[in-house]
Amino acid sequence: MTDVPQLLHTVLDARDVRAEAEFWRELLGLVYRPGDEVPDGPDDADWLVLTRPDGRRCLAIQEVESLPASRWPEPGHPSVSHLDTTVPTRAALDAVHERVIALGGELRLDRTDDPDEPLRAYASPEGHVFCVFVA
Repeated sequence: MTDVPQLLHTVLDARDVRAEAEFWRELLGLVYRPGDEVPDGPDDADWLVLTRPDGRRCLAIQEVESLPASRWPEPGHPSVSHLDTTVPTRAALDAVHERVIALGGELRLDRTDDPDEPLRAYASPEGHVFCVFVA
């Protein structure tokens, strides 16, 4: 159908576009769209696109002057939107936890004791909330 919009990618705001893009690139195994790679010299990127290795777009990061701090899961402070990611096993959930922390992510919620859906929720360096759960 030509009148049905197709989702191209999700756009995340960031004060430091390259640092936020690098976090997601490393965490999700993405690559830069041709032309968006890390330059040899000064980096003045204000918009970067990350794709899956096959070229399908996944995330874009756009520069903003300021970004209100996310306070989720504090009561009264919704995440507004967040990204869900999955891993196949509890062992993988624990391994991803170490990677997220090493990449500069922050643990916001640990629900690994839930027998039906163990998960952890994090914030990226710029404060974007995302969950990792066992699917």
